[in-house]
Amino acid sequence: MDQPLDLAALRAQVDTVLRDFLTGKAAAAAVQHLPQEAARALADFLAAGGKRLRPLLCVLGWQAAAGRGPIAPIIQVGAALEMFHAFCLIHDDIMDNSASRRGQPTIHRALAARHADGRTQAAAQRLGTGTAILIGDLALTWSGELLYTADLTAAQLSAVLPLVDIMRTEVMYGQYLDLTSTGHPTDDVERALAIIRYKTAKYTIERPLHIGAALAGASDPFRAALSEFALPIGEAFQMRDDILGVYGNPAQTGKPCLDDLRDGKHTTLVALALRHATPDQRRTLSVLIGDPALGEIAASRIRRLLTDTGAQAAVEQLIQDRWEQAEQVLARAPFSPPAINVLRELAHTALARKK
Repeated sequence: MDQPLDLAALRAQVDTVLRDFLTGKAAAAAVQHLPQEAARALADFLAAGGKRLRPLLCVLGWQAAAGRGPIAPIIQVGAALEMFHAFCLIHDDIMDNSASRRGQPTIHRALAARHADGRTQAAAQRLGTGTAILIGDLALTWSGELLYTADLTAAQLSAVLPLVDIMRTEVMYGQYLDLTSTGHPTDDVERALAIIRYKTAKYTIERPLHIGAALAGASDPFRAALSEFALPIGEAFQMRDDILGVYGNPAQTGKPCLDDLRDGKHTTLVALALRHATPDQRRTLSVLIGDPALGEIAASRIRRLLTDTGAQAAVEQLIQDRWEQAEQVLARAPFSPPAINVLRELAHTALARKK
């Protein structure tokens, strides 16, 4: 495919696939006298927003490898990746006990409120958590169904399935590293980078590009070239998220700016601050970060310390270094020119974003 991709049109097509699929699931549930609420809650979650970055990168990987033939199956594979992402986000919000996502209550909070009548608050919260876990499980199951029904050839399916399996495994390991590090941040920058690599860089950028390229029949060396671009951009993408999680405006990001600090997330930003802090600064950060009752005044104190230790500037430099590394890859990559242009645009937009 030699023409530039219309990203807005691609997002709309992915959304149509997801909407039609979940409408069908709700209708089938009604016929079978099963709860339609599950499919509708998932549809509402997906309709609330999202950058659809993974589906776009899947199609871009296909285009970068000079994919030919109908694009509809590629878009449906991208929709399957977005459905899997919904599973990840729903379970992630439960594990982090997050109150909001994309400016709206998280699914477990919304379901707890919906079923609160006649129940104690604790019972409603347990129900909200349990039903949200099940809806996340449905998203995982249905992501597989979308993949298997995407009208792929046998060769395409054979090439893609191992990559999907690897992607799922990597993100679970990344989430495990994140959970076991949360609440006990240290100056271990290498561990923070390992969390970023497995939870974000590979999952968000590298594997969607690999999957799209595999659909076009790309070779292993071609996928290796994609990795050279994807991993630094993915790491930079998460570092930008970490900065926004502390300094961002909730009205723009759709998430509170205290959650990461209250949870004590082991981010590169925090690790660098602890590494370069004076003894007094380190003691203050160790006391405040991870305090579940952290308020805005104390959070402002943390932000000043993150700035004073040079951690914020250091992370901004790491983001810039990785962008330049990825730019050098694009300058010599064997990708189709239209794909290179869009990859560059997407990377710039992701790293410069305010939300």
